[in-house]
Amino acid sequence: MSSNRQGKDNPSSVLPDLPLGSEILVIRLRSIGDVVLTLPAIEALHEWRPDFRISFLVQPFCAALVEGHPAISHVLLLTDFWPAVRMLRRRRFAAVFNLHAGPTSALLTGFSGAPLRVCWARRQYSFVYNVEVPSSFPVEGRVPRHAAEHRAQQFLWAGMPAGNIPPARVYPQADAIAAVERILAGKGLPPGERYAVLRPGAGDVSKRWPVENLAAIAHWLRERYALTPVVNLGPGDEAIAAEVRERLAPPSVIVDSLDLRQLIALLGGASLFLGNDTGPTHIAAALQKRCVAIFGTSDSAAWYPWKTEHRVVENKFPCERCPRGRCASSRESVCIRTISVQQVREACDALLAGKAPSDSRPAVPIKTET
Repeated sequence: MSSNRQGKDNPSSVLPDLPLGSEILVIRLRSIGDVVLTLPAIEALHEWRPDFRISFLVQPFCAALVEGHPAISHVLLLTDFWPAVRMLRRRRFAAVFNLHAGPTSALLTGFSGAPLRVCWARRQYSFVYNVEVPSSFPVEGRVPRHAAEHRAQQFLWAGMPAGNIPPARVYPQADAIAAVERILAGKGLPPGERYAVLRPGAGDVSKRWPVENLAAIAHWLRERYALTPVVNLGPGDEAIAAEVRERLAPPSVIVDSLDLRQLIALLGGASLFLGNDTGPTHIAAALQKRCVAIFGTSDSAAWYPWKTEHRVVENKFPCERCPRGRCASSRESVCIRTISVQQVREACDALLAGKAPSDSRPAVPIKTET
């Protein structure tokens, strides 16, 4: 039976029937959080079939998220379209799983030449795919809600046995750890001193807790737990940078201009992470850090910190005034602005009362191609 016919007629045989050592490509472009939450599905596939050689195609700004991951044989970087097509065709993949599903990733899937091409059903350029996955089919009797579970559905539909979906994992690299230690020491935070990372930014104001509230938490963390607040500003935080510096320094250490590898290292050394629903929250969870995640209009059931100790703080309203996550009266979210300092304190208390987690996973070398 041809691969096209096999995929359409019996999708659950796609992965089990692949020969030992088959080359598999997974595509996930764009956001940090989406790339991190694809890693549990890749790890589950690797645990079931460690013989597969899994390549992961990401954009260059996300490369640090998969550096050193033992389930990934090759990290492929999408820089220019046609060179990427030539690179994919040279590798002769047995199957491509497009977990992004946009037009660029669809064309890359089609041009890859792979005999088995998997994506969600009814997406753009659906003629490219010969295995189309229902977007909400039940697994073990229920429809998954979390993004990490959703990512695994393509592999499950293609025949990976249902089972535990592991945590996401990212791996701080030794040179980045050393660089962050130097940066923190230069700001008066010596190696070995305990700190909490606070991330005030978010891509949309409806997901951003007020800076003045975060400042109150920073003072409280230092006084109650002797944790130095390290406030990280990233790309897109220009609108709040001046207020952050005015309200949080001191007592906080303000750290900006970190690249992604250094951000991973910074989060890897933290005793606590506190932030909004953003990519760094998922990185902290993938480092098995205790996370307090503050939610406004986004769906906490889909985006809570995956499989790490965490607390979600949110005030859900039965409100019909928020088309696409924005209150009709303004761009600010009533939901997130009504979350109190006391609510966040209680969430931090609940996590910090226990034993601090450790993270001693070694870095693993990996080959990166463009």
